[in-house]
Amino acid sequence: MNRPLVVIYTAIVLDAVGIGLIFPILPTLLAEVTHAGNVATYIGIMTALYAAVQFIFAPVLGSLSDRLGRRPVLLISLAGAAVNYLFLAFAPNLWLLLLGRAIAGLTSANTSVAAAYITDISPEDKRARRFGLLNAMFGIGFIIGPVLGGLLGDYWVRLPFIAAAVLNGGNLLLAFLMLPESRTPTREKIDFAALNPLRPLRWVFSLKSLLPIVLIFFIFSGTGEVYGTCWALWGNDAFGWNGLWIGLSLGAYGVCQTLAQAFLPGPAVKLLGERGAILTGIAGASIALIVLAFAHEGWVVFAIMPIMVLGGIGVPALQSLATRQVDESQQGQFQGVLQSAVSLSSIIAPLAFASLYFVFREEWPGAIWLSVVVVYAITIPLVLGLRFDKPAMAPAT
Repeated sequence: MNRPLVVIYTAIVLDAVGIGLIFPILPTLLAEVTHAGNVATYIGIMTALYAAVQFIFAPVLGSLSDRLGRRPVLLISLAGAAVNYLFLAFAPNLWLLLLGRAIAGLTSANTSVAAAYITDISPEDKRARRFGLLNAMFGIGFIIGPVLGGLLGDYWVRLPFIAAAVLNGGNLLLAFLMLPESRTPTREKIDFAALNPLRPLRWVFSLKSLLPIVLIFFIFSGTGEVYGTCWALWGNDAFGWNGLWIGLSLGAYGVCQTLAQAFLPGPAVKLLGERGAILTGIAGASIALIVLAFAHEGWVVFAIMPIMVLGGIGVPALQSLATRQVDESQQGQFQGVLQSAVSLSSIIAPLAFASLYFVFREEWPGAIWLSVVVVYAITIPLVLGLRFDKPAMAPAT
């Protein structure tokens, strides 16, 4: 693997660590600062706020990276992440925690820049595999983050943030020393009106063949938000898990996710085709979620995880397909749009799933997983209707 990819993948790992470490400690942390008995609503609000800021800034960073280059945008976002985790470690009340999560959403918008960087340096025949590795790196972060959060949080609920600040500082140094620029900046004068986060979405609506892809990304992202919003609450309600067991369960999920994303997307696309890989992923995730809904013993969660992570094998195929739909000069903008769709879904889904969990919590906490299966079912006609040819390009507006 070449050196730039190592740096990019490390940045993605640490983004996932930062997201994942807060899951096991969030109920305890929010109970500490709000003194509320039911913190499900606060969890939904914090998760949605993070996504809302990411939604605003993902296309901004993507467009800026097209004009200024990928390297400076990545360096600034990594520096901001390191400082922000220190801020979160000492935030004394709910409002400052919300501010910290908003800043975290801004710095995590660098995912669109990382995806554009990979597109810059990857020939088309290697993109599916490299996007699979990108998702695998996210899985590694979910091995480290929740376990680290659960373990350190049992000593002090703020300690995971300090660890994340140190890790991001190290990655900033690594990127500064080792990450070259992947494309020649345009040197064009920045049109600040073009940085409106809704403007790239208008551009996508002008290319109707892109809409199903964007909508599938939107839905897939929404289903992914249920884990961050409800997993810790469900683990405690259904099995009496503490922070460490919640972290270990999410870490185990990260191990399976990493292995699946590292080794399955390429062979799955070759064997099943892009459409078949996506549908297989939906089927695997749905079967696992039905099992989780009816699980009464904690060991069932660990046993079903190898099937549950099949849900991710179609995402790299979808990402590879997406990169073929736009011109190379617009990859940063388009990746930013995809990230915005993901973030927009991540604003809506946590609030919706938190509300649903509150409704079912007393009678049947596992019912939340069946709601995810219903959402997955919506994507099937969209996947069956996907076009796999390269459409004509339309100019950015």
